[in-house]
Amino acid sequence: MDRGERMPDGVIRVRADNPSALTLEGTNTYLVGGWVIDPGPPDDERHVDAVLQAAPGRIEGIAITHAHSDHDGAAAALAERAGGVPVVRPNDGDEVGPLRALATPGHSPDHVALVLDDRVAFTGDAVAGRGSVFIAADGGGLAPYLDGLRRLRDLNLEALCPGHGPVVNDPRAKLDEYIEHRLDRERKLLEALDSGLSDRDDLLDAAWDDVDWSISPYLRWAAGQTLDAHLEKLRADGRL
Repeated sequence: MDRGERMPDGVIRVRADNPSALTLEGTNTYLVGGWVIDPGPPDDERHVDAVLQAAPGRIEGIAITHAHSDHDGAAAALAERAGGVPVVRPNDGDEVGPLRALATPGHSPDHVALVLDDRVAFTGDAVAGRGSVFIAADGGGLAPYLDGLRRLRDLNLEALCPGHGPVVNDPRAKLDEYIEHRLDRERKLLEALDSGLSDRDDLLDAAWDDVDWSISPYLRWAAGQTLDAHLEKLRADGRL
């Protein structure tokens, strides 16, 4: 485990070997109450083997936070090898085994967090263990994403188990940080627009002035997706 993190009681994590600038150390797969959450990337038989070996008992089903291949790509293979168990893609309010789905669109329109006993939330790509996530222009909207973060914050959770990065053991602080981060980006973007900037690259450089683009070519693409989501929100708010 990462230094200082505490895994919640009853939760097992298996990390896929797909590290990158966007996936951090790799995709986190979790096992809890007989269920597997986000079984990981496709074509990774070693990860499927590791999940099966980590299971403390029979796997009863697989729950998916959202339909991105680094999270659900191994679902069919794992379901077959676990004995034909169901793969469930829940909607807001659905109960899946010991889990309850809470809508967190933004990264993708179908995105949900999966909440265990109102004490642990498996956040997929809605919250990362380190750094921020990108909001897709077609991901369901920035305003609904912020609403989802606020709903998670209201649960008084003890831990967030993200799709990438370490466990978050101070959920309220992390969720406040995420909300403020998005609102701060919005403020910077409005300032850039008010100054007369309109070129997309200029807006990116002004509102994402703290990002080192040289880390990865994908970072600018991800920021561009989030820029478009911010602009859509500002139009909907009547501020653009």
